[in-house]
Amino acid sequence: MRPTSTRAAVLREFRAPLEVTELPLPQELPAGSALVRISCTTLCGTDAGLWRGALPFVRLPIVLGHEMVGTVVALGAGAGSDAVGRPVAVGSRVVWSESVCGRCRACTVLREPVLCEHRGYGFGQRADRWPYAVGGLAEYAYLPPGAHRLVVAPEVPDTWAASAGCAVKTVVRAFANAGGVRPGAAVVVQGAGPLGLVATAYARVAGAGRVITLGGPAHRLAVAAAFGADHVIDVTAVTDPDERVAQVEELTEARGADLVLDFAGGPTANREGVLMCAPRGTHVVVGLAGAQAAAVPLDVVLMREVRVVGSLNGDVSDLFLGLRFLSACAGRFEWDALFSPPVGLSGAGRAISETASMAAVQAVVDPGLD
Repeated sequence: MRPTSTRAAVLREFRAPLEVTELPLPQELPAGSALVRISCTTLCGTDAGLWRGALPFVRLPIVLGHEMVGTVVALGAGAGSDAVGRPVAVGSRVVWSESVCGRCRACTVLREPVLCEHRGYGFGQRADRWPYAVGGLAEYAYLPPGAHRLVVAPEVPDTWAASAGCAVKTVVRAFANAGGVRPGAAVVVQGAGPLGLVATAYARVAGAGRVITLGGPAHRLAVAAAFGADHVIDVTAVTDPDERVAQVEELTEARGADLVLDFAGGPTANREGVLMCAPRGTHVVVGLAGAQAAAVPLDVVLMREVRVVGSLNGDVSDLFLGLRFLSACAGRFEWDALFSPPVGLSGAGRAISETASMAAVQAVVDPGLD
């Protein structure tokens, strides 16, 4: 029998404990939609930022969590295949993208659904309005018609599949927007969270000659080294942004980096990133610098002909490639090093706290554990 409600951990007040409560589930599934039982949700820095209230346009209450994997329990009409044509049925294990409209200029003319004017981020949809449960910190989630889904191969663990839904696909798109990695290039990764660590591995696999990862704390930098970083810079020890730039200059024999990717955000990240670039280097902006962002030195952009590129999340194509990347490199990198032991919904608040404090790289919530 199809469930009529779901337990969910709801954020009703910024920085407050999550409330585990019951939310209604849609009883009539529109064409193209689905209902999924969540088997795993992984948390990233955006979830911690949302909990803190760092994105002021978000309206509460919401169900946090936008990296999840689950098993289909019900399908709307016409929802019997995934984004690459594989059959989807009740019992299929799937991941999915944010919903897109398929009709706006970004979807049709630009063919860039990641820029859809009506893109349905889970954290942009309130938990007190239909369809109520779209976030990952719940037993069940509603997949809108425009949320393209992919069937997950049996050998891919739940944690890997869930993380692909944001962290991995965002990295894939960032490298694509940068134009890839030239063989032997010097690559700087700003940030040692889930995105920065995956990016470190991606840069190594893509043929970088030298990979430098900046971030912290120490246990995350240890993972960065295991994922292929030739050098790590602990930003909790090297607190002066100009000193970090100087260290990158020294590590690149005064040439600078060919590619710098900001997965950290933070007020000085983009200024540092541009200053770390070699002549004709590329700086990719993924992290949110915030209202107190330091000015980007446009004279350096001009005189070095630095290319500054924005990269926003990822779409279903990046999700597909992200899953393939994780599987292809399963024997090369210990992906499980990214994930903390799972907790149930009752522990979701603690998981958010550990994400915010950076005690966890990726906290994991398995609703079935309660």
